[in-house]
Amino acid sequence: MEKMFKLKAHGTTVRTEVIAGITTFLAMAYILAVNPGMLSQTGMPIKGVFTATALSAGIATLVMAFLANLPVALAPGMGLNAFFTFTVVMGMGYSWQLALTAVFIEGVVFIVLSFFNVREKIIDAIPNGLKKAISVGIGLFIALIGLTNAGIVSSQTGTIIGFADLNGAPLVAVIGLAVTCILYCCKVPGSILLGIIITTVIGVPFGVTKIPQNFSPVSLPASPIFCKFEFSQILTVKFFTVFFTFFFVDVFDTIGTLVGVTTEAGLAKNGKIPHVKEALLSDAIGTVAGAMLGTSTVTSFVESTSGVAAGGRTGLTSAVTGILFFLALFLSPLFLLVPSAATAPALIIVGFFMLRCVVDINFADPTEGIPAFICIITMPFAYSVAEGIVWGLVSYVILKVVTGKAKSVTIVGWILFFIFILRWVLK
Repeated sequence: MEKMFKLKAHGTTVRTEVIAGITTFLAMAYILAVNPGMLSQTGMPIKGVFTATALSAGIATLVMAFLANLPVALAPGMGLNAFFTFTVVMGMGYSWQLALTAVFIEGVVFIVLSFFNVREKIIDAIPNGLKKAISVGIGLFIALIGLTNAGIVSSQTGTIIGFADLNGAPLVAVIGLAVTCILYCCKVPGSILLGIIITTVIGVPFGVTKIPQNFSPVSLPASPIFCKFEFSQILTVKFFTVFFTFFFVDVFDTIGTLVGVTTEAGLAKNGKIPHVKEALLSDAIGTVAGAMLGTSTVTSFVESTSGVAAGGRTGLTSAVTGILFFLALFLSPLFLLVPSAATAPALIIVGFFMLRCVVDINFADPTEGIPAFICIITMPFAYSVAEGIVWGLVSYVILKVVTGKAKSVTIVGWILFFIFILRWVLK
């Protein structure tokens, strides 16, 4: 362990790393309940998605452990799974097979760019304000999905959208949200997962959680959805928008998480991420593996900071987390028992996490603040992450040009601007 992970050099021990790995798993295990429930709405088999979720998380996290030696865990990302389900499949009308194809190609491109260090140019092409706005917009989008899935808000209220009657599933979800918020504010480890468990139990007397007869919490894992790709429409402009959004959100989600986790752990030097090439490569490998197994984009999880707070400093933390994801494969009946009313609080609280960076947006400069605002409101109101990015970037370029600040737009930014305009023209 010492030779592989350099524990002494990082001022840690095997015991500390193991505890940190367990803590990280508890903090992000909610994805095993949320991701299958969300992707199954596209028609994908829920048990197969569960297997793909656990396997891809385990594989990607172990690659991170041994390749980058960082205490960062990975799994199918929140926001990206919502984009996959509600925008690409339900909104654009694409099949889930084509959506998986976009994820697969994005992962392959990410691997190539990780080798040639091209990612910085793409990152620099997007203004800092829009980077923050995208996170905020996705947070609102995810929260709205949670509120809608639980039936807390509905369009059947006589208004465009409003609060539904709080009984049954909506009441259980509200109670669960209160429990989750209390656990989180009290800094209870694994508060989101504990909130899901408690809400699921609360749902039993309400008839919301349905326990089948002869229920067993342990079973052999179902077969994953292996290599179900569709390449017929990959040369269209519309497909490029889908691919670009998957790629773009994955890049910035990963970079942001890596910066946050390594800084929290005291591993970053002068703002630079250690082993960043290997870390990004781990993310890309996880995405390719996830697409082949049948799940949306795999990315680094900010919940890794919980393991860092418990003392995790090396890849051994990630190795423990990855192994626990593999063991979870045999507990699919437990995770799939969770109703949408119990996963809704997790979606809403994750929305809160993503909303926090709104304070970093420069609203004092209207050429920065207005595009960020447009990006933020478009995602939940248009029910589309992609449209938020498109409208945000297009409005940014236009406002910079008309105010004489065109130099603020990078070459890559101009290329993306014309691609998005072309997308509207060819609709």
